This record gives sequence, structure tokens and C-alpha cells, in this order.
Amino acid sequence: MLQEQTVADIVRKLEKEDKTGNTFISKYVKFSMREVLNTIDAYLNSKHTSGETDSMGREKPFFNIVTSAANIWYRATDIDRKNIKLRATKKTHHTLAFLMSILLQEWMKKTSFGMWLNEWGRILARYGSAISKFVEKDGELIPQVMSWHVMIVDPVDFDNNVKIEKMWFTEAQLLAKKEYDQDFVKGLINAKKARETMDGKKKDNLNEFIEVYEVHGELPLYYLTGEEKDEDEFSQQMHVVSYLSKKKGEGYDDYTLFAGKEKKDPYRIDHLIKEDSRTLSIGSVENLFQAQWMQNHSVKSIKDQLDLASKLIFQTSDGNYVGQNALNNIETGDILVHKPNEPLTQVANNSHDITSLQNYQSQWKALGNEINGISESMLGVAAKSGTAWRQTQAELQEAHSLFELMTENKGLAIEEIMREFVIPHLKTKMDTTDEISAILEEHQLKKLDAMYLPAEVNKRVKNRIVDDILHKTPEDLMAGNLFTEEMKDEVVANETEAIQKGLNQLGNQRFIKPSDIESTTWKKALKDFEWVVDVDVTGEGKDTQAMLATLSTVLNTIAGLQGQPMPPEMKTVFNKILTLTGAISPLEIADTPQQPQTVMQPQPAPAPEPVIEQQV
Repeated sequence: MLQEQTVADIVRKLEKEDKTGNTFISKYVKFSMREVLNTIDAYLNSKHTSGETDSMGREKPFFNIVTSAANIWYRATDIDRKNIKLRATKKTHHTLAFLMSILLQEWMKKTSFGMWLNEWGRILARYGSAISKFVEKDGELIPQVMSWHVMIVDPVDFDNNVKIEKMWFTEAQLLAKKEYDQDFVKGLINAKKARETMDGKKKDNLNEFIEVYEVHGELPLYYLTGEEKDEDEFSQQMHVVSYLSKKKGEGYDDYTLFAGKEKKDPYRIDHLIKEDSRTLSIGSVENLFQAQWMQNHSVKSIKDQLDLASKLIFQTSDGNYVGQNALNNIETGDILVHKPNEPLTQVANNSHDITSLQNYQSQWKALGNEINGISESMLGVAAKSGTAWRQTQAELQEAHSLFELMTENKGLAIEEIMREFVIPHLKTKMDTTDEISAILEEHQLKKLDAMYLPAEVNKRVKNRIVDDILHKTPEDLMAGNLFTEEMKDEVVANETEAIQKGLNQLGNQRFIKPSDIESTTWKKALKDFEWVVDVDVTGEGKDTQAMLATLSTVLNTIAGLQGQPMPPEMKTVFNKILTLTGAISPLEIADTPQQPQTVMQPQPAPAPEPVIEQQV
């Protein structure tokens, strides 16, 4: 019965399962998400999960191979803010898409979305999956990448289960949360303690923090109303709770700081490559778990041999040396008292077969690189003597094909984020009929003016024609004295010049309104905009040298035509080459404004000057 369970009970139950629970993916595969996360964190920080020393107290080296792999994944799948663009799918949405692109760029600058992309990409490269949170604060949508070490989620199904965020507040921070129940806040202030990890270990020696849990998910309405009839009614809810152990007896004192409905779940999870039956995908570090362990084992064996070989060890049958360590006790000038006729010889403790251990270590390192799709060229290792340059390039291209797939998945995730969170947020800020003022770059000015100018000139010409007709006398109409083509051309030229002059006076600022109809709002004009616009995200790895070679060839081809039209067959092949290489789109060339070419008329040869013969 729900009456016997609180939201704090759910938190305690899920927190316990997060620490100790295991999931069986299949008969032979057992998965503990928290253990995997802790191991990833340990390896990234070059720490052994079995302790820093062996059973004899000797230090264990950590030969880190995971950090470089994670960094390569991070760089190879990078997406920048400039790679995110909105593109209209219909001509009628062209101006709206252009305007929203400007607003999107402004939002990304204001919210440091570029930093979010970098942090998001880093988490994805390391863990394979990343949790993001999108909340509105003071009317602004704030993106945040969540640490796996503050999240408690279901290890199998992320989307359809409760998500819990563990937070630590100082007294001042908690009192500043005016939306929280202040009576409960005051009760918690006296229960300050040190921050802890998910395993209950203290993070530091500071004891000035209050533990709070933020819970989001589809929960029975009962948790908001307290009525039994609402046990079977579910809604998306947010609860902020905390609890303290009772001083006497068993049990807890629960505190609900906030509870209410919310429109949507603020959390989402993204993967480089999604794994079945797992919330946490497999990232670059987990791929190397076994290889990293074998690297450390091999290096430890080599270290032990070298440590032993560096020592001078003697053996004798003389009983005077029983239990003595002459190496530590001997000083310069000491005289050894030795039993007559008893030998004192050095032990042959030189290292043996280290080469085999090094080869074994190299095999595991090569296997780890193969698993992660990393070639030696990507690690900066020089190719062996005699290796063809094309072979190295082919290896790089093959290795990058995996990362292009990951980058594509990141692009699809960003597209969903734009449709689900960002564009709807931008639309809510545009529930107005007011003109929007925008400061544009030069290329944006040209593009917007090119869209505005013809339509505005056409509208003004139509108005002039209608006005001319309305002011004609019946006699003029009967005589056919109407607006002529010559008059139209003159009006078009005059209006184009006047409009362009007015635009130039505005500098790089433009004013845009949603419609000529005064009651039309931006929100209405942008209805369902997120579903009629393409979110174009690029950033896949490109062969810059090949692109430059293609562009140089294109430039030479165009220059060789000397302004002459390209034959249809040649143009078809030419456009196909451009499309396959991706260096430049044929549409970009077609959209390039053509400068009118001045045709030089042949000038007649000057008449020869008359020759005057002088007579002597």
C-alpha cells in the first residue's frame, strides 16, 4: 500500500540497490553499474581497485593506457557550436529558419552551450553515455551535464524509471532556495555533515553540508494529494526530500522540501553507441578494463624482477650470519668476521626473460587499441620505415569510420535536444507581435537582404499599379492608358535603390516582424516549427588535404572555362564529383552571384594619317 511508503522510502531503497545491486544481462554476464563507474573513475586517475601495494607491501605501478584512448575518442567525436544550424524544409519557412538560427546562436552564446558541448563530449568519450539536465531559471533555459557520481538511476531502463539527483547544500545555499519549505529547511540545518561518495565515504573533512535528494519521474498522484483514490493515477512529478536517522530506535525522520507536477522530465541520456539491456553504454575506458589490468600485471612483474636484480644478495653456511642483513648494517671500513673454510658467495639474482613480459604487454596494448578503433597513427606513433603514405592514410580513414558513426549519433542527439527543449523554449519567448531587432554579421545581412528586397520591391510595384489604376479617369481607362512595362521597370529600379539605401542606413541592424497582419504573433508564425525545420549538425571527421585538392581542381576547372557555360554532360559529372567529396556543394556554386561581364567591343583600326610629301 502506498500509504505505508513515502518518496524518501523510494530514495533509500534505490540508493541501497545502486550500491549493492547487480543486473544479469544474460546467463554469463553480470553487470554492476556502480562498480563499473567506480572502476572507470579509478583507472582515469591511475588508481588500482585492489589497493596501491601488494601482499608484501610493495608499491604497484599503474601503466595508464585508458586516458590517451579517452582523449582520442573525445577529439575524434568533437562537435562545435558552429556546426549546429537550422535549415528550412519549405520556402515559406526560410525567413523563420533564418531568424531562429540567429536566436539559437544568441542562446548558445548566453548559456555557454559550447562549454556544455565540450563537457558532454568528454563524459561520452569516457563513459559511453552522458546524462543531461535542462531546466528553466529566471526565464532562461539552462543546460547542464550531470556527473554519474551524483545520479541514481535504473541500470537497465533509464527513461521509464525514477531519476534521483544527490545534492549537497551549505546552510546559506539551502536558505536561498525560497521555493523549499522553510520550516523543514530550518530543521535540516542542524544536521550538517561531510559530503560523501555514493559508497558512503567522506569526500573531505568539511562538515558543513546538508544532504538533499531531487526526485523526478512518473509517480502516483497520491504522493501529492495523499488521497487513496489517486494511487492509480500517475503524473510527472518532482520531489525534493531529505531524511535523518532517528536518535533513539530504528527509523528515519523524513523531510519533504518541495513537491509538485512538472511538464516534462528534465533529464535525458545520450550514448555514443547504445548497448542493449544497459543504461550505461560501453565507453573507451570500460573497453580497456582487461587490457589495463594485464598492462599493470606485466609492468608489476617486470618491476619485481628489476627490484630483485638491483639487490646484492650473499649466501653462506656460516651460522654467524643467521638473521643478519649485512647490506643494511655494513658501513665503510667494517670488517666481516667469517668462519674459516666457510664460503661467502653472491646469489645469482639477475633478471630473466623480461623480453617475454614486454612482448606480452605489447600484445595486450595492441588488442586494446583494436577494440577501441585506435591506430598507431592516431597516437602520434611514426610509421615504420618503408610504410607507404597511402597505407597510413587508409588506416586513419578506416579508424575514423567508427568515430564518424559516434559523431553521427551525437548529432542525432543534439537534433532531439533542439526539438525537445531548445526550440520550444525559444518559441515561448516570442509570444508577441513586436518587431525583433537583430545585430547581424555581414554574410547574414546579405542573405536576409537578398530575401527581403525582391519581395518588398514586388509589393511596392503592385501598390503603385493599383494606385495608378484607381487614380485613372474613365477616359484614360477607355483609351488604354495603363501602367506600362517601361513605367514598371522604372519603378522597380527606383524602389530597389530606395529600399537598399534605407537598409544601408540601418548598418548591421535589422528589424523583423512576424507578418503584415497586426494580430499575428511570432508564436503563431512558429507553430510546429520544430517539426518543419531540419536541425543540421555537422562535425564528422574530414580529410582536409583531399578537400583542398578537390577545391583546387574545381578552381582550375572553372578558371579554364573563362566564363563559358559548361556542357551538360560535363556539368553532371562535375556536380557528382563535388557531391561525393563533400568539399563544396554544387548549390553553393550555383547560388554564387554572378558579376555581369563586360564584353569588349572590337574597336575599328584608326585611319592612317595622310602622308604629305614635301617637294624640293
